Amino acid sequence: MSSFEDLPQPAADPDLPGPGAVGLVLIGRNEGARLVRALEAATGQANRIVYVDSGSRDGSVTAARAAGVAVVELDPACPFNAARGRNAGYAELMQGDERPEFVQFIDGDCQLEPGWIERAVAHLHTGPGLGLVTGWRSEVAPEASIYNRICDHEWHRPAGPITTCGGDMMVRATAFEQVGGFDETVIAAEDDEFCLRLAGKGWRLERLPSPMTRHDAGMTRFSEWWRRAERAGHGFAQVGRMHPGHFRAERRRVIVFGLLLPLLALSGIWFAPALLLASALYALSFLRAWQGLRRDGLPVVEAAHQALFLVASKFPNLVGMIRYAAHRLRRHAPRIIEYQ
Repeated sequence: MSSFEDLPQPAADPDLPGPGAVGLVLIGRNEGARLVRALEAATGQANRIVYVDSGSRDGSVTAARAAGVAVVELDPACPFNAARGRNAGYAELMQGDERPEFVQFIDGDCQLEPGWIERAVAHLHTGPGLGLVTGWRSEVAPEASIYNRICDHEWHRPAGPITTCGGDMMVRATAFEQVGGFDETVIAAEDDEFCLRLAGKGWRLERLPSPMTRHDAGMTRFSEWWRRAERAGHGFAQVGRMHPGHFRAERRRVIVFGLLLPLLALSGIWFAPALLLASALYALSFLRAWQGLRRDGLPVVEAAHQALFLVASKFPNLVGMIRYAAHRLRRHAPRIIEYQ
């Protein structure tokens, strides 16, 4: 698999739209040095940058103001989440007379790649039906931990028409407003939910074969990986309920491998063949995951390592799904699941 450094970088073209038509929304919470790097990378790439802070206690707001960007501090009286932050940033961008035609959203642990803004704007101008474009993400330090490498592999997706994407995206302002922005009740996979509503209104979404952002997951502990997978499970349940066709396969796998097979294995206390059957199904799942990762170009040992975590992720996924069900049963608004 080629690294982003191997890809051709865009040459300056005076005929392409400049960054003046683009506003940039950067959201964060206690990102520390990662936010400083994100602000440095974003500076000069858009006509206006807004940083939205979700109750940071590490000097993030001071750093953002020192970088000369507009700052929105969310009221802690309402639950923090990425959807709320992005909506607040968009609203701030749209204040005044110079309303951007396109808005780039990035997270505070991401660094914008040089040239991405120009490429994205140029492509959006090729078709008025394009509501959103995204690009390729990579991890800053995949060598630091298996958890970072798992993230790095997750970010590598084929270019072309897409159904959903992650939170780093450039959106046409008219499309954003037509669907009413992000749903602030969604605490995980809010980007998927937003994309599904965009597509439902007839907008096209595309991933460009271009480096977009570098992500700094900074995960070094098993507990961080667990909470991240738990958050994904919450998204499977919540967004899956809102859009029943979405995450259907993911929910089924979680139910089978996170719940039914463990119950089957426990029944092996009284019926030994049940334990053997459960073990065989887990082994088959691991083998399929390993083969898929090998086809993606991962080395044998690395593929085996990541396949093991893929199989194991069904357990924290299940916890996240149960957490959503419990919130819904009690009619409580869910709160963000932070992994750092």
